[in-house]
Amino acid sequence: MLLYILKRLGLAALVALTVSAISFSLLFLAGDPAISIAGENASSEDIAAITERYGFDRPLPVQYADWLVSAAQGDLGRSWYFDLPTTQIIGDRLGVTMTLGLLAISFALILAIPMGVAAAVRPNSLIDRAALFISVVGQAIPSFWFGLILIVVFSIKLGLVPASGSDSWKHFILPTVVLGYYATPAIMRLTRAGMIEVLSADYIRTARAKGLNPRKVLFKHALRNAVIPVISLAAVQMGFMLGGSIVVESIFALHGAGFLAWESISRNDLPVMQALILVFSMFYILFTFLADVLNAWMDPRLRVG
Repeated sequence: MLLYILKRLGLAALVALTVSAISFSLLFLAGDPAISIAGENASSEDIAAITERYGFDRPLPVQYADWLVSAAQGDLGRSWYFDLPTTQIIGDRLGVTMTLGLLAISFALILAIPMGVAAAVRPNSLIDRAALFISVVGQAIPSFWFGLILIVVFSIKLGLVPASGSDSWKHFILPTVVLGYYATPAIMRLTRAGMIEVLSADYIRTARAKGLNPRKVLFKHALRNAVIPVISLAAVQMGFMLGGSIVVESIFALHGAGFLAWESISRNDLPVMQALILVFSMFYILFTFLADVLNAWMDPRLRVG
């Protein structure tokens, strides 16, 4: 198990290094960063002063190495718009996004796994068809449209929950439903497929032939093995949710890291965007690593290779 964890850590480090290079290059994709900071009407003297101040005239490998060392020490540069450390700005907003992401993935798992199990136990039944219908609808509806519909119905018409802000737990209800519903179809379909495969396995038939309690066979023997790929998918979905929070937080005016990303794009604040891409990617790599380790702990066969 220790060797497996070390291999996964090495792979995660390589992916993180690649992501850091891509994140660093973002600063130069829009052209000369000194002109982006100074503005198009700036004089050549102003541009030269900014170039010297930020060290943009140095070779790119040197700039990347310096940036990487600073990033490893928690320094991701300063915001061009706020003139504050990006780590401070992102740290102030990240709690909202993480809360929303955890609530959304919990909502998706609570909704999708029971639906997937029920559909697998009675394939082609009314429950199975209803689950597949919800899955198809969930994938077909754009999250921004679904969010607007929920605002109109539950905030404007019924007045049950607030439509925007992040002052109380009620403000997270609609964003959680929108973001969680996005992940529900994939988790539900994978649970259903895994359960159908496991329920037809020999050891399940043997357990039933021995007269074990059907609930014990279903939830202890079958679901334990069927849920292993769901763990990996949930980790991937959690990473997507952090990125997808840009749209949802913009719709519901949740002042999290996703809303900060939208603000940074509109203000051309590239250092903040650069830092957000790196932070979101690191969380994605962390969740995937933890899911791999958990899967390997539950199924020792995965440690081979």
